[in-house]
Amino acid sequence: MQGGRKFSPIKSSPIKSPSIKCPQIRFARILAMVAAAALSAVSVFAKAATAQPAQPPAAQTAMPGEALAFDRSKGNCLTCHDIKGGDAPGNVGPPLDDMKSRFPDRKELAAIIFDETKRNPLTVMPPFGRNLILTKQEIEQVVDFLYTR
Repeated sequence: MQGGRKFSPIKSSPIKSPSIKCPQIRFARILAMVAAAALSAVSVFAKAATAQPAQPPAAQTAMPGEALAFDRSKGNCLTCHDIKGGDAPGNVGPPLDDMKSRFPDRKELAAIIFDETKRNPLTVMPPFGRNLILTKQEIEQVVDFLYTR
């Protein structure tokens, strides 16, 4: 070649990672690895926490009133009350346990669910019947369910 430079092929050699002599950089790398491991663990636990619970056997079907009381878009009793068998209960209203002995007259309990403001004008409990949130039949189903608790 005239006036040109002669190139020799590059010899391949394994790349060696330089040792880190600066303690701040070493600490930063270790901290980054620990943070990555922690984030990985958090994502694993988050997936486990959001996993759907196992479905109960078909033989153990819920009572219609139980489905209404636990349904967050219908009866929604768990928002304010603690009910045996429910998850994430509220504590605004009293626990709904031993209801048969607390309300021996079913009509009284049904009337409270239908419109508690007649008995207690200062209540925060919504009038489920008056506001057409639940039908009279659905209220009776909820009373049936609460009598089992």
